[in-house]
Amino acid sequence: MPKGSNTPVPTTALRVDVGRRSGPGVPDTDASALLLAGGKVRSDDDFVFYNQPAHSSGAVRHEGKRETGGRVTDTLLVDLARVEPGIETVILAASCDGGTFGQVPDLCIEVEDAANGTVAARFDSTGATTETAFVLGEFYRRQGAWKFRAVGQGYSSGLEGLATDYGITVDEPQRTPTPPAAPAAPAPPVAPPVTVPPPVAPPVPSAPPAPVRLTKVTLTKASPSVSLAKQGGTSGTLHVNLNWEVRKQFSGWAGKLGRPVAVHSDLDLDLCALFELTDGRKGVVQALGNAFGALHQPPFIHLDGDDRTGAVASGENLTVNLDHKHLLRRVLVFVTIYEGARSFADLHATVTLRPQHGAPIDFSLDECTVPSTVCALALITNTGGGELVVRREARYLVPERGVSPQRTVDHAYGWGMNWTPGRK
Repeated sequence: MPKGSNTPVPTTALRVDVGRRSGPGVPDTDASALLLAGGKVRSDDDFVFYNQPAHSSGAVRHEGKRETGGRVTDTLLVDLARVEPGIETVILAASCDGGTFGQVPDLCIEVEDAANGTVAARFDSTGATTETAFVLGEFYRRQGAWKFRAVGQGYSSGLEGLATDYGITVDEPQRTPTPPAAPAAPAPPVAPPVTVPPPVAPPVPSAPPAPVRLTKVTLTKASPSVSLAKQGGTSGTLHVNLNWEVRKQFSGWAGKLGRPVAVHSDLDLDLCALFELTDGRKGVVQALGNAFGALHQPPFIHLDGDDRTGAVASGENLTVNLDHKHLLRRVLVFVTIYEGARSFADLHATVTLRPQHGAPIDFSLDECTVPSTVCALALITNTGGGELVVRREARYLVPERGVSPQRTVDHAYGWGMNWTPGRK
């Protein structure tokens, strides 16, 4: 559809894909959404993006990236039925990390029916030069119904400038303080001053809400590691999230159209963690055998549940207690297929590690081309003094006949544990 045009939205449950062609030197791009009342956000909570991935109403959720067929897609799930009455517009934006949109080929936004993958609208953004953020489209109310408009408005001030335009308070990077001036020459002695009672201090106003933090770290093959300490993640918790979906091609005429659609089956993926403590104790945290771990006692790692279909909005989650990081020697986060598939082919996943304090860390898994049922996701290593380093693994492993996925990943990383069969 051309820039400035609009179209009715046929359903309320929608999938918004912001896509681009991948390739060497192409900057990373991120999708985001702003929920507006009177042209502005009501608060910073109305901004949905990689650091704040879900709106409290459930109307918008940032699902994450996937790469397939030479394209990278960042997805927002939108449920217009859950948009609060005071919200008139949902802005759909993209930002560029490490370059400009003039370096991003084939940028587009697609709006799909979340139930069956039918494309309701598509806008191809062309002619970009120095822009680092774009409002690609928007949902807006008109006479009680929702419409989509192709916008195509660029910003050279990045996501920060775009967000600020709509009323978001952005956490600016700290500036280097000005060095103190040279000390002045000593003054001649004077008579001591008359003591005056200090004025009564005015009441201290309540602190304003914390500004939105736009920084993040994306791990890649070229840059696979990051120190949690250098990102400010030295205490509190580390939340590890695996969000996944199944993508299949239709057969027949639908297959010729090349349209992938989300499907749900009996697939059951399990997020797990091998751990080794500094006192030598080793073990596994997983749903199998109800070994969900513990957050405030060894192993200081807890699995919050078992998403057996991929339908749980938050995916599967592990939490690591960073207040006890000095007791952790290493932690390997991995995922296994418990049932429902023979490999990770057609499964697309995003891994996000969110320290309670500090910038989030994320990465996507490459497309699986081997018959793998276990994938090592991230290795967290204590490098000394309690400093933890996260390394992207994204390594698909193929178990030998009769060998479990857990034993396979154990052998690959030299954990040396004894394994017995377990059940959920």
